[in-house]
Amino acid sequence: MTALPDRLTELVRSLRTHGIRIGPGETVDAAAALEVLGFDDRERIREGLAAALLHQEGQRAVFDPVFDLYFPLRVGAPDHSGGDTADLRDRLAAALAANDQALLGQLAGEAVDSLGGYGSSPGSDGWSAHQTLSRLRPQTLLARVRTTLGQGAEGPEFTDRLTDDEIRRRIEAFRKRVGTEARRRVAERRGAEQIARRALPPTADRVDFLLAGRAQLDELRRSVHPLARKLATRLAARRRRAARGQVDLRRTLRGSLSTGGVPMRPVLRRRRPARPELVLLCDVSGSVAGFANFTMLLVQALHDQFAKVRVFAFVNRIDEVTGLVRHGTADPAGLGGRILTEAAVTGWHGSSDYGAALGEFAERHLDAVGPRTAVFILGDARTNMTDPNVPALRRITERARRVYWLNPEQPSLWSTGDSAALAYADVVEMHACRNAQQLSALIARLLPV
Repeated sequence: MTALPDRLTELVRSLRTHGIRIGPGETVDAAAALEVLGFDDRERIREGLAAALLHQEGQRAVFDPVFDLYFPLRVGAPDHSGGDTADLRDRLAAALAANDQALLGQLAGEAVDSLGGYGSSPGSDGWSAHQTLSRLRPQTLLARVRTTLGQGAEGPEFTDRLTDDEIRRRIEAFRKRVGTEARRRVAERRGAEQIARRALPPTADRVDFLLAGRAQLDELRRSVHPLARKLATRLAARRRRAARGQVDLRRTLRGSLSTGGVPMRPVLRRRRPARPELVLLCDVSGSVAGFANFTMLLVQALHDQFAKVRVFAFVNRIDEVTGLVRHGTADPAGLGGRILTEAAVTGWHGSSDYGAALGEFAERHLDAVGPRTAVFILGDARTNMTDPNVPALRRITERARRVYWLNPEQPSLWSTGDSAALAYADVVEMHACRNAQQLSALIARLLPV
């Protein structure tokens, strides 16, 4: 059994690999919390370590499964055999009706042990939560549990719906117990560190924009302002360094006359650059909409760093949405819907047409681009087999200070299907930007100062 200090440091190391920033101070606090809380109540230990190590509520989605690996509920196989599937289902239905948490935990262990094993080695090569749940089918027990709970009771229809919702919640909690138990059993054989690294979902800032669910996008939207503050600090530091300028050779040599010709104090040409302007062109269609909406909100939160920020959205037509984005900070989740309903971003069909959108921007809005403007184009460059209109993009690059394209697809897909990414990459710098972590790094590096 791993010593407690080693187990705590391994827990911290695993959390760091998932992007949770934990320093020595938090680790020392966690050790002190363990000393105060004792080891009688596992859930109390969980909450104490979470309070000491985490900084955001959204990090619990990573912390809880990692904690279960390093501080497991039990070790080895369950004490009792799971019996046959029918017996397990009967006992599970009774435990769900009684909401007996201890029994539900025991049944999860028995179900994984008897139904989730696979392979040909003694015991098992591994355990699968998916296989366990496919054979046990707990979701089909809803009617049986409802009957048990409703015996001798009559109520209105909405009460029945509330009862069904509560039963579904209990079933979902049991499914999560099965997943935890399967990971624990596999971790005992292959090592907790390996399972923590490979078998747990990433944090929201590491999830691909194209794969992110609604809950993950909501968490990203909540992180916009803290992330913007960090990026603003970095941009301000870059601006201070850039303002120092280059060495003024003439004034440096003149000043060196007092030291016998040795340039002891280099004189710098002080730069007083005007703040740059920023223009965003955002594809708001389909799966890339979450990526575009998050980036629009992030840039809007950074608007104080620029002389002017203008945002344009498109599907197959393009329209300015700067005002919508500015007011969208009050309701970020509804920003995408408002853009689609209030802005003229689609014509007679709803599919992306980059060539038409870029051409319309070059014809109607090219005055938004000037010698101090950095243009960021956000989208996957999939044209639905239409003309990519590369000349229109070239016209934009000729007027702008810099043009960057942020593509949420991985580079290996840029030359597949209807993607015109490589054709556009011949004209502008194209960067893969698949998650919020990459986005923040790119913005910190590419945004002009």
